[in-house]
Amino acid sequence: MHISPAVTEGRPRPAPAPVPPPTGPSDARAAFNDSAGAGLGFIPLGLAFGALVTHSGLDWWWAGLSATLAFGGSFEFLLIGMVTAAASLAAVALSAFMVNVRHVFYALSFPLHRVPGRLGKAYATFAMCDEAYALTTGKQARSWSGRRMVWLQFFLHLYWAGSAVAGALLGSLIPDSVTGLDFALTAMFTVLALDAVRDLRGDMPTPALALLSALAARLLFPGQMLPAAFALFTAALLARHFTTGRKPTHA
Repeated sequence: MHISPAVTEGRPRPAPAPVPPPTGPSDARAAFNDSAGAGLGFIPLGLAFGALVTHSGLDWWWAGLSATLAFGGSFEFLLIGMVTAAASLAAVALSAFMVNVRHVFYALSFPLHRVPGRLGKAYATFAMCDEAYALTTGKQARSWSGRRMVWLQFFLHLYWAGSAVAGALLGSLIPDSVTGLDFALTAMFTVLALDAVRDLRGDMPTPALALLSALAARLLFPGQMLPAAFALFTAALLARHFTTGRKPTHA
């Protein structure tokens, strides 16, 4: 005689217990693993930034304050020079806008709607950086919870602020004759650019256009090289799109 699998010894089999959703600690652990690669890259840059702060004549706590409240990466290196030069608040604000205006475009595809709560959304917006954007908008992040993304940003923020403070405290051990600390971030972006060129094997005109745009901006607009280079590069990509009739593979 056939016995229903739902009945055992005359009693109905209890339904399986529902699987609980992931909790905060598991999201934190996963985010810590996700942030490890980029975070380890932050450490030498943060150490260089902290050492630059003390070598510029500022107190060590300037490094922690800037890294915590500004969290601007390349802008923070620029900010130290502006502070030591007693630049006006308007000049600082304009420079911050020009350097970080790319974050406006990040907002178009960053999955902020998945971040829970107003406080979480506010922090996710504040702590946005290039590395966090790259990690949270990739294919592997489509199944991530909003909490996991916020934890990821927090750990990246912590890597940067902690290494900056450590660099400032250890900066006194670096001789004054050592130069080039302010070039650390430029060196990192140079390496990233070389890696990007390797990935563009089938679309070499794109890095060529970027290089020509930078050179033209340097010659024609030396005082406004960055925005001029962006504008020229964008115009070049649009011109190539309309003349070739196809969308560039990489922008």
